[in-house]
Amino acid sequence: MISLQLGLQGAIDIFLGSVRDGFVQVSAFVAITVLLFGYLQYRTGGRIVAFLEANERLQPIAGGLLGLTPGCGGAIIAMPLYIRGTISFGTVVATLGATAGDSAFVILALAPEAALYAYALAFVSAVLFGYAIDWWGLGVGRVDRAIEQISRPMTDGGFATASVADGGPSVAGFEMDDHADHDHGTDSSGVLSTFTHGVHVLWWVVAIAGLIAGVMYLARGAPEVPFEFAPSFFGLFTVAGLTGTTLSFYLHFFGRRFIGEGEAGRVRESYASAYDTFQHAAMETSMVTVWVIGAYLVYEYGIVLLSVDIGALTAAAGVLAPIAGAALGLIPGCAPQIVFAGLYAEGAIPFSALVGNAISQDGDALFPLMAIDMKAAIIATIYTTIPAVIVGVLVYYFWPFAQFGFGVI
Repeated sequence: MISLQLGLQGAIDIFLGSVRDGFVQVSAFVAITVLLFGYLQYRTGGRIVAFLEANERLQPIAGGLLGLTPGCGGAIIAMPLYIRGTISFGTVVATLGATAGDSAFVILALAPEAALYAYALAFVSAVLFGYAIDWWGLGVGRVDRAIEQISRPMTDGGFATASVADGGPSVAGFEMDDHADHDHGTDSSGVLSTFTHGVHVLWWVVAIAGLIAGVMYLARGAPEVPFEFAPSFFGLFTVAGLTGTTLSFYLHFFGRRFIGEGEAGRVRESYASAYDTFQHAAMETSMVTVWVIGAYLVYEYGIVLLSVDIGALTAAAGVLAPIAGAALGLIPGCAPQIVFAGLYAEGAIPFSALVGNAISQDGDALFPLMAIDMKAAIIATIYTTIPAVIVGVLVYYFWPFAQFGFGVI
């Protein structure tokens, strides 16, 4: 039953706002990043994935660089690579630890010097911790054996990545052939196939419009966006967001069976054509969109129903500030992290808290892993919190007066 505090109209507004904002603020940026990686794979004939497989010692660094790209698109790319056994679990943790998420756009726009220092610390600590996980074999298999001592053992898929990490993905029987599910269970003929290809093309038109709206949104300092259906920035934001999410849900739940994309969360070594590259990127982004919208709804409804004040929670006194920032990073998705970044730009929280949050947050990159291997996702997000607390506390004690871009808005 809807809380009297929230009200029916308030619940509807939150729903529509989450549906709109999730696509413009997240999915449009993810789409471009995933497309660029896929296109590079297409042009190089799969040599990028082959390079990672052949150079396992460089994987945590490569993962950290993917995570360091603003937004979550680079980190999202790494998750299917882990599932298919290309990269190690330590690389996953390095990627998630270095992930700047969509809050990076806010910090880059409002406090660029803070972004430089915070994300540099996140990159270095995430890569070092990723190497440590691989070196000591702290993968999913090791965690399983520890759990066996206190409870019924969880199922382990039993195959390891090509790394020194102990234990690979926990998905039993996962097929490593990147084309194993392509065209599986699909009907590529008929009216629905033609219709779905048309939806796919329209999806990219809307995604480009959403990207333009998203860039304009950040350039304006991430303002409140009212619902508007008019030839204006607010109208573009609203129409692109609502339409993009609707098309994404269709492609994810229905369309993939008609255009040859059976399962999401898979990386492919090569593509038959440029169109195939666009299609795969759209399907992957649509899957992320579904999870992002779900996270936005849980977060927004939770904030209202529980009367949670993020500013009060994270503006804790003393050494609790970086710990609170790291704890907030445990929440998947970028919505709370964007709010947190705005609070820093306003001068409401210290730099040590921003650093702790920058390392701990996994952004939307965790959703593809959650969709396929929930156990690995839970372990990974817990792991990224460890260096977040350590580095955040060290910054608090040894760099207490660090504050960049303070009070810029």
